[in-house]
Amino acid sequence: MFIICGLGNPGLKYRKTRHNMGFMTIDRLSERFGIKVNKLKFKAKVGDGIISGQKVVFVKPQTYMNLSGQSLREVMDFYKVPHDHLIVIYDDMDLETGRIRIRPKGSPGTHNGMRSVVKELGSSDFLRVRIGIGSAGGFGAIGHVIGKIDKKDREILDGAIQRAADSVVAIIESGVVEAMNRFNANN
Repeated sequence: MFIICGLGNPGLKYRKTRHNMGFMTIDRLSERFGIKVNKLKFKAKVGDGIISGQKVVFVKPQTYMNLSGQSLREVMDFYKVPHDHLIVIYDDMDLETGRIRIRPKGSPGTHNGMRSVVKELGSSDFLRVRIGIGSAGGFGAIGHVIGKIDKKDREILDGAIQRAADSVVAIIESGVVEAMNRFNANN
C-alpha cells in the first residue's frame, strides 16, 4: 500500500497556483486511474484505489500548506504504512521551472509545507517528488507561489505535472531507484 500526498492550498483562489503542484498531480493521477478524491477525513480530501496491483490512498490536505503535516500524520497513524511507502508531491522554488526531482528522503529546505510534514511525522525519511516552479526572480516568494501563472510557464508546468504523475506510477511499479534514474536525468 502507498500513501500518495499532494501538497497545496484548498479553495478556488489557489486552485491553479504554483503552490498547488501537488494537488494538480493528484488530480492528474485521479483522472488517469478513475480514483475519486472526494471523501473528507483526516483533515483532507482522500480517495483510494489500485495502481499496478498496489492499493493506493490519495491525500490532499485541507489544512492549508503550512499545516499539511497535521493531516498527513493522521493518515499515517491510521494506515500504519511505513515511511518508504509514503510519496509526497510538492512545488519547489529551488528547481528550474518544469523540472522534477525524485528523492527517497531529505530535508524540507525552505518549503513550509514540507517543514510541517517532517515535524509532524518526526522523520524526513519518506519519498518525495519535487516539481520545479523556479525562483521568484526579484518578486516576493509568496506572490510567486500563489500568484497567476503566465501562459508560457503554465504549459511547462502542465508537462511537469504529467511527468510527476508518471514518476509516481514508476515508483510504485519499479521502485524509487529506477524512477530516479528515469525521471531525474531526463527532464
